[in-house]
Amino acid sequence: MTQNSSRAVRIHAPGGPEQMVIDTVAVGEPGPGQVRIRHHAIGLNFIDVYQRTGLYPNAMPLALGMEGAGVIEAVGAGVTHLQVGDRAAYAANPPGSYCDVRVMPAMNVCKLPDAIGFETGAAMMLKGLTAQYLLKRCKPVEGLEPGDFVLFHAAAGGVGLIACQWAKALGLRLIGTAGSDEKCALAREHGAEFAINYRQEDFAAHVKQITGGQGVKVVYDSVGKDTFDKSLDCLRPFGLMVSFGNASGPVAPFAPGLLGPKGSLYVTRQTLFTHISSRERTQAMADDLFAVVASGQVKIRIDQRFALADVQQAHRSLESRATTGCTVLLP
Repeated sequence: MTQNSSRAVRIHAPGGPEQMVIDTVAVGEPGPGQVRIRHHAIGLNFIDVYQRTGLYPNAMPLALGMEGAGVIEAVGAGVTHLQVGDRAAYAANPPGSYCDVRVMPAMNVCKLPDAIGFETGAAMMLKGLTAQYLLKRCKPVEGLEPGDFVLFHAAAGGVGLIACQWAKALGLRLIGTAGSDEKCALAREHGAEFAINYRQEDFAAHVKQITGGQGVKVVYDSVGKDTFDKSLDCLRPFGLMVSFGNASGPVAPFAPGLLGPKGSLYVTRQTLFTHISSRERTQAMADDLFAVVASGQVKIRIDQRFALADVQQAHRSLESRATTGCTVLLP
């Protein structure tokens, strides 16, 4: 690669992992409000799959990737929170982190504390900021207090393992679900008080049993179609259903009238990018994440590493649910 070009993983049409190709793209100087960052590690997330398949439509060709960590090479006019040479990490729009170097908006790029490595930074920003807004900002109408039960699906995934630890630190009693006994054990190791193998048992019935028939105050669900309906049955009256992903496919339309008989429930569909829509909010959330990681209360588990050139295999592993914890791509 020359100084002014970079490898970038792009798709020219939506589809399977085979649609991803490595193109050589020009990289210029940052304009106002932008930075140029050279990646040391890149995060892999389910949103990348949604964009690749066309579930989340984008113009083509599309450079993939929402998360990375590296060193700032150049700073555009008006950027005051970053300097050349700073270690930095981000979860941000527009996509395009699957590359060696890129120019991008500086708003969501945060200076990375020296105590946190590049791989950890790349693995934790999107998932960690997601866990932060879920546990701190998506609260049921009656609030969340230490000792309250919450249900977290895909508890052994990247967001899940962070949420298990963070919930325990907050005093919450987290019930996790996962698709194998091994993944359930992993969730318990990371702070889930209970873990349910949803492939072997009825998670709604088990949740009612654990909670003495009361149900949980909030369900956090990134699985979507396969878990949504039963999740509503896990909630106590006035409980909150937080949908934040579609790993099994999008949730089917439903009649709001069914929420009444189930206990006057609340339902919300959340996305990280609403929460990080300003520099101040992004930094505040990142500071909270950096502090809980630096304290050791939340450890970022990276279980898979792939070369950037092996991105197709990385996506296949993620989609087949063969991964645990976080996955990073290495340029």
